[in-house]
Amino acid sequence: MRPDTALLPPRFLRTKEAAAFLGLSSRTLEKHRTYGTGPSYRKLGGRVVYALDELEAWAAKGTVTSTSDPRGSVLPAKRQEPARQTHAARYAR
Repeated sequence: MRPDTALLPPRFLRTKEAAAFLGLSSRTLEKHRTYGTGPSYRKLGGRVVYALDELEAWAAKGTVTSTSDPRGSVLPAKRQEPARQTHAARYAR
């Protein structure tokens, strides 16, 4: 019988373990962290760790039911362009 996970303290994974959990390479997960497109993480001492529930939540953001559905909200691991301001918003006071 497995213990109730709600009663256990949160489990944290290092980058290599978290990448394997998500089916990504460690480098891809590092890029997501650098560009701000990846799952939330914590720094404990000098170590980057990911909580299991946050990895699952991030992966669920990319869930779609069909190839015709709009792309999920998980962004690619690359630098994202900042949202462009409209002309009116740029000069509004």
